Amino acid sequence: MCFILTIIMFGFAIQNLLTKNWLTGAVQLIIALGFLLLIINNIQRTRCEKNGTCYTGCSLTNWMALWFKKK
Repeated sequence: MCFILTIIMFGFAIQNLLTKNWLTGAVQLIIALGFLLLIINNIQRTRCEKNGTCYTGCSLTNWMALWFKKK
């Protein structure tokens, strides 16, 4: 699902940037990059759990997780 949304948002972003809708294209590009970051994070976390090598965390977004800690 995340992969499909990433492709769709990249397509919309490219289309809007080509028609010079800069703000809409930029927002859609940021959303697409966010979904891409989530996909990369999920792939890395799955590989870590499969190999059993998750000691300090293999994820790309560990630094982002520090911003949204539960209190």
